[in-house]
Amino acid sequence: MNEIIPVSEIMSKKIIALKRGDNLERAEMLFNKHRIKHIPVVSSDVVIGMLSYSDLLKISFAETTKDKHNIHAVVSNNFTIEQVMSKNIVTINSNTSIKQAATILAKREFHALPVADEGVLVGIVTSRDLLNYFVKQL
Repeated sequence: MNEIIPVSEIMSKKIIALKRGDNLERAEMLFNKHRIKHIPVVSSDVVIGMLSYSDLLKISFAETTKDKHNIHAVVSNNFTIEQVMSKNIVTINSNTSIKQAATILAKREFHALPVADEGVLVGIVTSRDLLNYFVKQL
């Protein structure tokens, strides 16, 4: 395996992002429509957070067990993206090696890294992208 191949070779460049003011109903729609599990949250194309599908499931489950409402209503009416998103995120740039990205994900408790060049979101690399790359190398 070539250890210096940049993540730009495997990252998703089709950017699906949320803005700070978007609601969780939009997030849920994007997760379902694009069959993805992580969405960067941006302000003027600068990454300010990350929302994962599991974040939505956690709040839905916690709230629906208390109030017995449906998940959609609880998620869309009671929380904002800023309340639910992870704020202290790790970003990498498009020249970061695949090995470095894999090392970060292996040591941390998340499964996606926003890729930003000069502060601007240019893509995302996920554990699935890395697994697909490593499988092709075998």
